[in-house]
Amino acid sequence: MSVSVRIPTILRTYTGGNAEVSGEGATLREVFAKLDSDYPGIGARILDESGKIRRFVNVYVGEEDVRFAEGLDTVAPEGAQISIIPAVAGG
Repeated sequence: MSVSVRIPTILRTYTGGNAEVSGEGATLREVFAKLDSDYPGIGARILDESGKIRRFVNVYVGEEDVRFAEGLDTVAPEGAQISIIPAVAGG
């Protein structure tokens, strides 16, 4: 299934400066695997060594935060927009 993936500024060096790229997969896990295949190295910036979404990275499928859904097993329906958003801290 084809989806669009919004890439944050900090990760655009992996996508040749593209703010949005196409992705494929039935689940978020599959989309990220394909994304890392197409843009080597980006997966390690999103997922930690154990294969989980990094603590300071938020991921949405549409308007849904995947941490409150099925995580990497969240369904990525055809045409969905996936947003990768690095957490911002400060005071």
